[in-house]
Amino acid sequence: MSEHIQTAVVTGASRGFGRAIAATLVAAGYRVVGIARTGSDLDEVRAELGDRFIPVTGDATDEALAAQVIRDHRPGLLVLNAGARPHLAALPEQTWETFSTNWHTDTHHAFTWMRTALLAPLAPGSTVLAVSSGAALNGSPLSGGYAGAKAAIRFLRTYAADESDRTALGLRFLALLPRLTPVTGLGSEAVAGYAARSGVDVETFLATQQPVLTADQVAKAVLELTTDPASSGEYLVSAAGIKPLA
Repeated sequence: MSEHIQTAVVTGASRGFGRAIAATLVAAGYRVVGIARTGSDLDEVRAELGDRFIPVTGDATDEALAAQVIRDHRPGLLVLNAGARPHLAALPEQTWETFSTNWHTDTHHAFTWMRTALLAPLAPGSTVLAVSSGAALNGSPLSGGYAGAKAAIRFLRTYAADESDRTALGLRFLALLPRLTPVTGLGSEAVAGYAARSGVDVETFLATQQPVLTADQVAKAVLELTTDPASSGEYLVSAAGIKPLA
């Protein structure tokens, strides 16, 4: 990496995949602007990662916040990772409000940042990577609208990439789809739910899911894809590695 310090923005940076991504990018020499709703959690990340981690407390769906961060920091990389925990229940136990939770956070924030990246616009050669989910491929019957919200992020990525090409902005839009893993709070709750649905304990369920994807593997996949100029489109990531999707 050159002596010039590149700036990345990571949404949902205070925990889980986002925290691991921020740490990996800082270790790779980036200045990382980390966004999350809870300032105390961001302060913990700052204490761990040092001065190259810049905490910004706010709602990642906020259009004004997205515009200000891009204007003030001029990032060359956006990692759109923020998301809400879905309401874990079968369809009959969902309401529309619980079912649509992830549309109002995960999809909304991806729409906000991709749109802002195109309007600002980001500098030519910049990359936007949206974290979707393996659930977008096969569904997630205990997670309400989660799978659909994550599938919509894939469509948004395609629309944004097409718009960048159409208007010759020179921006690259990628999507990463991590497999189900118990290493995050959301994932551990989902694993417990699906184990119970299958009539087995968590350990027995996890035995069918080996090897388990780690947060560090997701973070390394983000770094690998965003620093490889040949990467494009969408990728599934599991403990076995990165797989491009057609």
